[in-house]
Amino acid sequence: MPSNRIERINEDIQRVLATSLRNIKDPRVKQGIISITSVDTTGDLRYAKVYLSVFGLTSEKEFLKGLKSASGYLRHELGQSLTLRYTPELLFELDKSIERGSRINNILNTLEIPEDALENTPEDTPENTPEDAPIKDDNEEGSAVEHDDDVL
Repeated sequence: MPSNRIERINEDIQRVLATSLRNIKDPRVKQGIISITSVDTTGDLRYAKVYLSVFGLTSEKEFLKGLKSASGYLRHELGQSLTLRYTPELLFELDKSIERGSRINNILNTLEIPEDALENTPEDTPENTPEDAPIKDDNEEGSAVEHDDDVL
């Protein structure tokens, strides 16, 4: 887990790069709405991995080539804005987690689940189970084993 200093530097790098990406005029980079999801900087501040999410991306390969060619400019802007001993080398990686989450959400929305399956029956709710009732678990042989709450 990174230290507090590294976390602050990651946030500063993310903020500076977000504003600097708007100034890039390369058409390979201007493909859609770009958002920086996170930044991971190494402990020695030599490298920073920048995770980007792009909505409306047409060509992933061309986008990454454009970012690589603009990395010198971005690193220069980073060095001007932050006072660090070393300005980290920027490594760009596409973050597809938002895209995956959207796809999963669409799949869940298309499922047809009956209304009665979504409602809890009164005996299933935790309010209706007594606190001192033993908990039953199934062991590997399939027989029920009782446990007291105090033992667990």
